[in-house]
Amino acid sequence: MKIFTFDEACRPAMASVMANIRAHPQWQAELRGGKTLGVLLYEGGFLAAFSGTLGGQTRQEGFVPPVFDLMQPGSWFLEEEAAISAINARLELLGHPASAASEEECRLRCERKRRSRALQDWLFRQYRFLNALGEERALPDLVPLNLCQSGMGDCCAPKLLQEAYHRGLTPLAVAEWDAASGAFVPPCAGRCRPILQFMLRGLDVEPDPRLAESERLIPLLRTVWEDERIRVVDKPSGLLSVPGKEFLPSVESVTGYTAVHRLDRDTSGLLLLAKNPVELSRLRSLFESRQVEKRYVALLEHEMPVGMERDIALPLCPDIFCRPRQTVSERYGKKALTHSHVVSNLEGHALVHLTPHTGRTHQLRVHCAHPEGLGNPILGDPLYGTPGIGVSSSRLMLHAFFLAIDGHEFFSPSPWA
Repeated sequence: MKIFTFDEACRPAMASVMANIRAHPQWQAELRGGKTLGVLLYEGGFLAAFSGTLGGQTRQEGFVPPVFDLMQPGSWFLEEEAAISAINARLELLGHPASAASEEECRLRCERKRRSRALQDWLFRQYRFLNALGEERALPDLVPLNLCQSGMGDCCAPKLLQEAYHRGLTPLAVAEWDAASGAFVPPCAGRCRPILQFMLRGLDVEPDPRLAESERLIPLLRTVWEDERIRVVDKPSGLLSVPGKEFLPSVESVTGYTAVHRLDRDTSGLLLLAKNPVELSRLRSLFESRQVEKRYVALLEHEMPVGMERDIALPLCPDIFCRPRQTVSERYGKKALTHSHVVSNLEGHALVHLTPHTGRTHQLRVHCAHPEGLGNPILGDPLYGTPGIGVSSSRLMLHAFFLAIDGHEFFSPSPWA
């Protein structure tokens, strides 16, 4: 069964859905705004779904119902939503700045926070999903409450599978597409992956290529050193350090231990893990007080004079117009300091040792690429590199090869030396 890649057998069903959509002019503006539609094929027919709501409603004729209908008249959700809206209206009438909040305002804000959190947690528990084996699980059984996101379960694929199981149908294929462009889109990683991992059990389903790549890297994760308190691992490029929004495997999820610091997904090398909360707190304090030494090796896009050394001090902050990029800003940036040393040139590329004295996001990548830094991006950098130069590189050429902490020194051989 195809769901992560497009199955041509779905095309007639998609055309039928689009014909139905065109018969409702009142929906057209909403559909042009990025609405996703979906179909599920079964023997002798198909089911159709839309993501979220359509025309301000959770139900429309010709489409499957939601997994949980929060707009059902008389529901506790609508009652609590109305109560929270009333609190918001009361706070607007009081109209004082937060710094001069009255006793009533403080009480209302606390009540609003409490009720909103309780309502969200209650809502997550109402989403109960089925699979082909006849099993049923609530959303918090699949995703920890602190990682649950608004809209989980309201995408097309979960709605289609849920209705198929309710009807006793066997899914043959699922396809989702952008209503505006007609382009196929795989199920979203952030909201759907942990749900679909459960709902697809019992079906002969193609592997998710995005998940398969991460799972391929897990055997490459190597333990460098370990005792009863810590573990030092050598992380392959492409594997996350910590769980992210896409619910892909990470060093933390694979080992069961907590990363004391992080490496970008595309960066390889030494990563320190703590085995208990006390050790985690102690080690993080060492990082904060600059009592840990880290060194990286990088291949840059162009050659540089061998032996050249310099300190790069360029303050960094998020680029709010182009996330997840970071940008140099004297006004808003946080202090960032890197020492660089050009060791050699290899086949037209400078091999550089980089020692960060601070730990800002993308610090080494920006300090290499920025004109006021080295002015020479890391080879294979998709965010800060020169288009075309890194095309031949299969990865970001950045590797954490040295880590010194608590009198211990750990090494990971440079892939390029």
